Amino acid sequence: MRIILLGPPGSGKGTQGDLIAKKHGFPKISTGDLLREAVRKKTPLGEKAESAMLRGDLVSDELVIQLVQERIGRRDCRKGYVLDGFPRNREQARLLDSIEKQPVEVVLDIRVSEEKLVERLSFRRICARCGSIYNLSMKATAKQGICDSCGDDLLQRQDDSPDVVRERLNVYRKKTEPLVEYYRKKGNYHRIEGDGTVESVFQRISAVLERKGTKLNHREAVR
Repeated sequence: MRIILLGPPGSGKGTQGDLIAKKHGFPKISTGDLLREAVRKKTPLGEKAESAMLRGDLVSDELVIQLVQERIGRRDCRKGYVLDGFPRNREQARLLDSIEKQPVEVVLDIRVSEEKLVERLSFRRICARCGSIYNLSMKATAKQGICDSCGDDLLQRQDDSPDVVRERLNVYRKKTEPLVEYYRKKGNYHRIEGDGTVESVFQRISAVLERKGTKLNHREAVR
């Protein structure tokens, strides 16, 4: 099963991806993580990506899909995997379909109101040392401005200010709407209400995946 998670910044798709991976035993794959790993290990693909980034260029769709293809070819992806935030556009979706056609593909689009997203990201703080993420309105630290895990300072990303967040959301919508239509036509698109607790959102996602899993098991039994 290929599970594709879509959702704007602050929608919680990373957290939900972790929960899906834990419950089903599927690896969660993030292209950002793949790029950083390839650059750190100085693989041939990593060197190409680093060269593009040093020039200030975007990493090409073709290079990203090569990284994804290598990753999903590993043993731990045989039963399924979760793609976190990929594909990001229709061309990447077509490239993904060209390298692997899964019998079951589920697209989960986690939607949250714009005001809620602005609130979430405006209150987000990240540890400068260990990368732990906090939200001052929902997950305050024991000591203000200090990470509970390692004791280092918490920082606010420059692109988490309200005005920048709204612009990021506008850009996301423009890029993603054609992708949503692509998956709607394939018949595997599911819009998930992202407001509420982490647990309630995960229950909605689990209900979709259980229905898809039942259909998969039925097809396998008929063969």
